Amino acid sequence: MSSLSDPGPRNRAGQDARSSRVSTSISKRVNSWCCSGPSGCGKSTLLHSIAGLLDVDDGKVEIAGVDVTWADPKDRGIGMVFQSYALYPTMTVERNLSFGLRISGMPKEDIRKRVDGAARMLHLTELLQRKPAQLSGGQRQRVAIGRALVREVKVFLLDEPLSNLDAKLRAELRRELKQLHQDLGATMVYVTHDQVEAMTLATRMAVMRAGKIQQFDRPEQVYARPANIFVAGFLGSPSMNFITGQLRLAGGRVEFDSAAFKLDLSDYAFAVPPNDSQSVVLGVRPEHLRMVPPDAPHNSRATLGLIEPMGANKIVWLDVPGTRLALQTEPSVNLVSGAQAHLAADPAHASLFDATTERRL
Repeated sequence: MSSLSDPGPRNRAGQDARSSRVSTSISKRVNSWCCSGPSGCGKSTLLHSIAGLLDVDDGKVEIAGVDVTWADPKDRGIGMVFQSYALYPTMTVERNLSFGLRISGMPKEDIRKRVDGAARMLHLTELLQRKPAQLSGGQRQRVAIGRALVREVKVFLLDEPLSNLDAKLRAELRRELKQLHQDLGATMVYVTHDQVEAMTLATRMAVMRAGKIQQFDRPEQVYARPANIFVAGFLGSPSMNFITGQLRLAGGRVEFDSAAFKLDLSDYAFAVPPNDSQSVVLGVRPEHLRMVPPDAPHNSRATLGLIEPMGANKIVWLDVPGTRLALQTEPSVNLVSGAQAHLAADPAHASLFDATTERRL
């Protein structure tokens, strides 16, 4: 996909409104695509371009092989779910769900069947005669999803639909959305800044930065083999540890060398052959660091700093020469702030990046 600008109002007449630059195709295969990244990176711009709420100035939008670049939103076969719910406050849940179908002139019996089906799927049957003010945040979001669901569209577009909910409710609705996707067998394009939502909901995940997609792949691949330092640092909590150093090549071996850390990377899958003394950045996730005995090979001496109990694990912050690292360990491990420790990293899960381009090696 190409870069995205920061578009202004929608304007098909080509007047002063700025428009986005996009090239995307949504196939007939059942997918759940998540687009993630920091605020302002272009996630919603991309989604609104697919929806037809923003014009594109280059490329095209295809849905199921049909070019819909200049089609009106109502003719694209999409259902949109907004962050703000966008419910009609004076209408009941039943009227909110059926509004679009009534406007389109669908027969009443067909409308009833679709509304009843969506209500059962989203556990809204007992709430059909309530108004939005009588619903909780989670229930309102279910109604917003149901309004898209009754249209039986080809593609569902969800723009940060869970961001207004508390953590517990977010987790519950995230699970329901994943189940809903499996039950419907429809394609969903989901925009979120929450990496947990992106990782758990997506069959394919796009990470964006400044209007450009940095990596588009399966979530587990994006996490394990990030394409660059930005993607590596965006995913994970705490994020990946980064250590600047050089590569040493001798006798067929490749070793990462720095004041803080040394690591044998002879089995690392380099995309291109490495160079001796090449400046690199080593990336190691907290769960791939471990404390080892002082005589263990390639260990690094560290001082234990802040210790954060997280319930299922502990996050330990360690000071090593020139940097601070995060390590994840079992909750039962007895640790004392200020104590000395020795660290080692798992080379099988290490990532290497060029220090200049910041791209994966």
